[in-house]
Amino acid sequence: MKVATKAYGVIDVDECQEITFSQGLLGFAAYKQYVLLDAERQPFYWLQSLEVERIAFMVINPFLFRPDYEVNIDNEELLEIGLSDPSKALILSILTIPPEGGLMTANLQGPLVINRDTRFGIQAVLSDLRWKIKHDVMAELRAWRERIESPC
Repeated sequence: MKVATKAYGVIDVDECQEITFSQGLLGFAAYKQYVLLDAERQPFYWLQSLEVERIAFMVINPFLFRPDYEVNIDNEELLEIGLSDPSKALILSILTIPPEGGLMTANLQGPLVINRDTRFGIQAVLSDLRWKIKHDVMAELRAWRERIESPC
């Protein structure tokens, strides 16, 4: 299918890349259909709205910079997207990248949880106080490396 994207203009996208968020995303409840696209640079992806070309989110797998990340959400929310096996979940965090070159941050309080089989997703809201809406991705990665490289 042809998709008008914010990052790449009009491109061909396989239908298996389509994801439905029946509740929409926080602040974007009216927009429910998206596609997940590889970004030019890994490990990043674009979550592109199919309804409005200018709505696109840069996302990342949060376990890449926080291997200790835990997504504890209600079973009801998982059932909403038909997810009974947690290994079938794709977890992504929305990034904020200021245009003027400030800190890149990730929202770990509101992860995207996507059922890989059905391609239905939700944006969860975690109550765990460790996870904030603005985690400095590079600082988190440095801190994690220091912890695993420390001899003590």
